[in-house]
Amino acid sequence: MKIFLDTANIEEIRTAHSWGILDGVTTNPSLAAKEGRPFEDMIKEIGELVDSVSAEVVSTKAEDMIKEGLKNSKIHKNVYVKIPIGTEGLKAISALSKKGVRINCTLIFSANQALLAAKAGAAYVSPFIGRIDDTGHDGMQVVRDIRQIFDNYDIKTQLLAASIRHPIHVLEAAKAGADIATMPFKVLEMMTKHPLTDKGMQQFLDDWNKVYGKK
Repeated sequence: MKIFLDTANIEEIRTAHSWGILDGVTTNPSLAAKEGRPFEDMIKEIGELVDSVSAEVVSTKAEDMIKEGLKNSKIHKNVYVKIPIGTEGLKAISALSKKGVRINCTLIFSANQALLAAKAGAAYVSPFIGRIDDTGHDGMQVVRDIRQIFDNYDIKTQLLAASIRHPIHVLEAAKAGADIATMPFKVLEMMTKHPLTDKGMQQFLDDWNKVYGKK
């Protein structure tokens, strides 16, 4: 499973990239606005670090989404244009994918939406696990349903698990067959840690120091 960061913070991205495990980055208008930097400059910088960076449109009509999507796709060769599901979104996804623009269809909350996005030509579909859980439903079941449908029909669209809140979400998404999981930096950092690892390291150091002394 590929690991993406869901952020527009370049320092978080550089840190994760230095660990050698980062495959891509997803952004959205809220994350981009929080950084207070020119949008194109930010996407270019991220694109130099990872092979996939999702740049979301803010238009709501298909015609405008297409124009904005074409513009975003030219920012960097590693850009995937992020478009929300819906009838206008589907029109834009279909038109842009036919022009060779790679699409990440976002705000997916059902397997039906994912199926339609894939048929329209999306490269990624992004079910929002955490937000589905917030409604009292099982977000991970949506991931499992999408995986089954895509496998049934050999659909090549990649399943990108989004709105991840904690490491268990990452684990369950991997078990469910998600192609990608995108997460905040704090969740990725939590995945590196375990109290028994810390305890074991301290024990090794204590044993070493008893015999050889501190360095």
